[in-house]
Order: sequence, then structure tokens, then C-alpha cells
Amino acid sequence: MATYAIGDVQGCYDSLMALLDKLDYDDNQDTLWFAGDLVNRGPKSLKTLRFIKGLGDKAISVLGNHDLHLLAIYFNDKNPRKSDTLTATLNASDSEELMHWLRHQPLVHHDENLNALMVHAGIPPKWSAKKAVKRSLEFETFIQSPDFKEFFKVMYGNHPDQWDKSLVGMERLRIIVNYFTRMRFCTQKGQLDLLTKEGLDNKPTGFSPWFELERKAQYTRIFFGHWAALEGKADVDNVFALDTGCVWGGKLSAIRLEDETWFRTPAVDKYK
Repeated sequence: MATYAIGDVQGCYDSLMALLDKLDYDDNQDTLWFAGDLVNRGPKSLKTLRFIKGLGDKAISVLGNHDLHLLAIYFNDKNPRKSDTLTATLNASDSEELMHWLRHQPLVHHDENLNALMVHAGIPPKWSAKKAVKRSLEFETFIQSPDFKEFFKVMYGNHPDQWDKSLVGMERLRIIVNYFTRMRFCTQKGQLDLLTKEGLDNKPTGFSPWFELERKAQYTRIFFGHWAALEGKADVDNVFALDTGCVWGGKLSAIRLEDETWFRTPAVDKYK
């Protein structure tokens, strides 16, 4: 019986199957944690979604920015971008069921028994694990409410770029989502730089990687994806970078939570 945290799959279903073979995954005993971005850019988003949904309570997934992008397209009845590979998913006979399932996934998953927290991008420095779960629940409560479509109409945007407890409505939800699904660089006070996507050698002036700052959640093990340029290296205690660029022809990575053993398999899918 083991728990494996897996990096961004992004529709790379064949790579996921290869990784599960390497893990000697037992669907009767093992649990899989997915760091979000289940879909997009890879060739088999629909098959990936169906598989992970079909695992039931043996899989836990948090929402990534590409998952939210899929939801926004679907519920706003918009056309995908040229770089998206979501058409088959949007047109599938079970698309409504899949979108309902995806909309009911959290932004943050915290397991106190394992001292482990899963999030797609990161946790802002001033938030403890408990506070992160609380902020995640705010968003989850809204997108699982009858008014959920209102958020997807205004989801995109880089402002506000810093948390303020006085924020309300969609601006409050947007900063929560941007922290958990888009953050790479920020300041100690939590101001975001959402334009820089490169690695640590290209950090913008006045900003640092979120995990290198003084953090309230420093004693909680944090497992995150999103930042492929890190190539799986965070070099900070209790922080584990899972995205190793599978969709770009890199590798798909997993870590066993119980003993922190890594597993990686080369990408085997074809990329757009």
C-alpha cells in the first residue's frame, strides 16, 4: 500500500501508463495524487480524464491552470486556442459528466497523517497549510454553487497581484486561484510576478521563487507541479517539484510519499 504524487500529465496518457507500470501500481491498494494540469497540449486529454475519474477514491487530483482553462472554455461556450488540444474532450459524449467531476476537484489537498500538501503551483509565503486549505475551500464552495459560471467569465487576469483580506467577490477568488495554479515568483509579502516562466536564473528583480522565501508552511511537505523549467529540482526542505516537462518531451515523474523515493519515465507520447 503506497501513495504516489505525480506531476503534470497534460494529456500524456501513454506516458502515464508507462509510469504506472514502472511503479508496479496496484489499483486495489495504492493511491495516486495528481498535481493538476491533467489536460491540454498532450494528445490524449480525454482518455487521461476518463482514466483518472474512473479511479474513484483511489485518485486525488488538484486543479491546475490548464484544467481551469478547459472548464472556462466549456462553460463559456468559447473556442479553444490554437495551442490547445481540447477539442475531443469538449465534444465527447460524456463531456458534461467529465466537466462536473473536474469542477468538483479542490485547489489544495492536505493529508495531516502524511504531513503532505498537494497544490498545482505553490503556497504563498504568508499562508500556513491550514490557511491554504481554508482559502481553497472558498473557491471550491463557489465553483460548486449554482453561480459557478460567473467566475469563469472573469477568471483570466493578473490583478489583483497580492492578497488583501479586504478583497471580495471575483477579485478575491482570482488571487486565490492565481496563487495556487499560476504562481512561480513572488515577494515576501505575496506580490506575484505572473509574466516570468523561466527557471531560477531568470528571476525578476525584487522577486524570488515562492519556496525560497520565509514560509509559514515550511514544516509541511508540499508537492507541486506547474514549473517545468525547474526540471524537478527545488532544493528546499519539504518542497518537491513534480513537473519534469513530460508534455515537452521530458519525463513524467512520481514520488512515493511514504519514503520519498522518486520514479521517472521518459515521455512516450507525441506532442503538438
